[in-house]
Amino acid sequence: MVYKVVTPDSDEAFDAYYQFRWQHLRQPWNFPPGSEKDEYEQVAEHRMIVDGHGNIVATGRVHLNTAEEAQIRHIAVHPDHQRKGVGQMMLGALENVAREQGAVRAVTNSRETSIDFFKACGFVIEREAPNELGLLKRQQMVKKLAVTDSLVLHPKWCEELQHTWTDTIPITEHMGIRLHQYSGRTLETRASLNKNINIHGTMFAGSIFSLATLTGWGMIFLQLKEKKLSGDIVLGDGDIHYHKPITMKPRAICNIETLSGKFSPLEKGKKCCLKLEVEILDGDNPVAEFKGVYWVLPDNSKK
Repeated sequence: MVYKVVTPDSDEAFDAYYQFRWQHLRQPWNFPPGSEKDEYEQVAEHRMIVDGHGNIVATGRVHLNTAEEAQIRHIAVHPDHQRKGVGQMMLGALENVAREQGAVRAVTNSRETSIDFFKACGFVIEREAPNELGLLKRQQMVKKLAVTDSLVLHPKWCEELQHTWTDTIPITEHMGIRLHQYSGRTLETRASLNKNINIHGTMFAGSIFSLATLTGWGMIFLQLKEKKLSGDIVLGDGDIHYHKPITMKPRAICNIETLSGKFSPLEKGKKCCLKLEVEILDGDNPVAEFKGVYWVLPDNSKK
């Protein structure tokens, strides 16, 4: 069976989504239609999983409580598709949305029947939560959203890069910049729009520039690891061209094919000059291109 995570994007899709939520989360407890909704629907991100025929087999929702904490709710899986990994697939999709929005912690108020599921997915019980609709007993469970969860290659290097950014370039933490994926040839980073939004509801141009320069910096950091070299990376020059504003999902991608220059001078204790390009996207839509010149200075501490 082929499953796909999708976002409801029409009135008809949302009607089907809410009908599914009511049917599997409310109707069994004799709650009326409409009880499946609450005051957070408009500010939440909604996801569905459909089968190969387009039938809904699972739903889920996530919204931010704070800039760092995401609340996961309303995960429902059709009985015919349970114990097939669909629940984990939905939870993973919602956790990825939370990371993209800058959250570092996820919480959920779990009924007794789903506590074991969330425990198996890395959540722990923090305290008792208010009863749902005045009847259903729940426990609040929490999970730290590790930055390495969606990385493909060299997760330890990627975790070291994230810590290096946090410790030596504090703006990365304030901007919610996270290393999303590294394949050895492609590095993708993402930032929190909520932490970089201006009065027009778009991302600050300066934040876009910072995201681009840090992505290029990160690619060189990881290439140094690949080549078993070390050095201090500094930006020599940067040029960016903006085409469209970012209004949804800030992403930056650097491909190894754009990297030019030689690392060999570092082996002789000399600095090297490297050039690369970074593409900035809003979701899947290209919005800016960055060209950077970086210098890597020899690590004199190892002499």
